[in-house]
Amino acid sequence: MVAWRTVWITGPYRVGKSHIRRDGHDLRMASKERPVDRGARAARRILVASGMEIRNARVASGLSLNEVGRAVRLSYSQVGRIERAEHPSASVVQLARIGSVVGLDIHVRFFPGASRLRDAAHIALLERFRVRLSPHLSFRTEVPLPDPGDQRAWDGMVLGAGDPAGVEAETRLSDIQALERRIALKARDGRVRRVILVVAGTRGNRLAMREAAQSLQIAFPVPGRVALQALAQGHDPGGSAIVVL
Repeated sequence: MVAWRTVWITGPYRVGKSHIRRDGHDLRMASKERPVDRGARAARRILVASGMEIRNARVASGLSLNEVGRAVRLSYSQVGRIERAEHPSASVVQLARIGSVVGLDIHVRFFPGASRLRDAAHIALLERFRVRLSPHLSFRTEVPLPDPGDQRAWDGMVLGAGDPAGVEAETRLSDIQALERRIALKARDGRVRRVILVVAGTRGNRLAMREAAQSLQIAFPVPGRVALQALAQGHDPGGSAIVVL
């Protein structure tokens, strides 16, 4: 009897965005690798790991490539190519079916990556925030968290005004509770005491913030105007704040 095992296939969602350049400001990207290249590299790792697990389980169960192929309606050569990670278009369905035949379960899960792909609206929002800062401050984009292996990054970071302030920019607010949790975890793991949440001043965003005003006030106690005025003067904002632009 074949023992059942579980294969965890995890693909880090790591995509990037364009950076903003202005003379006199240090706006350095964490990486210049294209999002699609990172995705392709992650897919390759998944296929290699899956193929090895499938082959080991098949051999341990005494099944031939022909037997597995007949069970999943693939040719023996296709199954062999999947085991050797030579089938770049292998689908999750195919991996799951082959895995089931050789006694494996497949689980696919996404994890937070270094950043999300940002559009022109997000880049413009960060720029509207940047131009409000004192020229004596340094503003960087795509600043990775300090722990090796952590794929997350701040949208931006303000340096030179006391404690570093992590910056997160949102053009559209949807799940504010999830946003608060994400920022709180990033601040904890990034060892940042100040977070500036920059929000586009749309009607929908203002309505969402009014509905979640109580929890937002606890997480971001400094009024946005006060924090922005302090940063414009090159001073510490005094705590976390929401800046609507």
